[in-house]
Amino acid sequence: MPHMNDYRIRLATENDVRKALEMKLQCWREAYAGLREPSFFAHHEQELDGQVAWWERGLASGAQFFIAEDPQGAIIGLAGATPSIDEDQDAGVDIELGMLYVLEQYYGSGLGAHLMQVVLGQRDALVWVLEGNHRAQAFFEKQGFTADGTTEALVGTWQGLVERRMVRAHG
Repeated sequence: MPHMNDYRIRLATENDVRKALEMKLQCWREAYAGLREPSFFAHHEQELDGQVAWWERGLASGAQFFIAEDPQGAIIGLAGATPSIDEDQDAGVDIELGMLYVLEQYYGSGLGAHLMQVVLGQRDALVWVLEGNHRAQAFFEKQGFTADGTTEALVGTWQGLVERRMVRAHG
């Protein structure tokens, strides 16, 4: 397993977007291979250019996310949060951890928890986790999140899967 401190975390720039999204796709392959057909990953690979442009526009207009890089400069993790949407107001928190991805070789290394700490600190937050992604559910439980019973059936290329909302509220 890689050493805990063999990485650095920084704000992503527009130059990082393509590599970050390629890493995110790799994370999807590692985490969701048992939940999706190969065509799912092929489809999202074909959509990459459009996604890169969308994310670059987002960063240009003030959005931000964080990346973790190994000593060679390869992106090994990413995380970002956004204000929670109106439909999630009942959760009683105002921030959503929109994404947290680390490559499989860093599972259990503390990198995911470190990225989450950088993005959220100790703030109350919510996160949506795929049902069937037991590793992610266990990770978020360890970080103080609890499933609150709210679920959402996904559509589009995610059709057939359900997300479960998990909330961390310190009361």
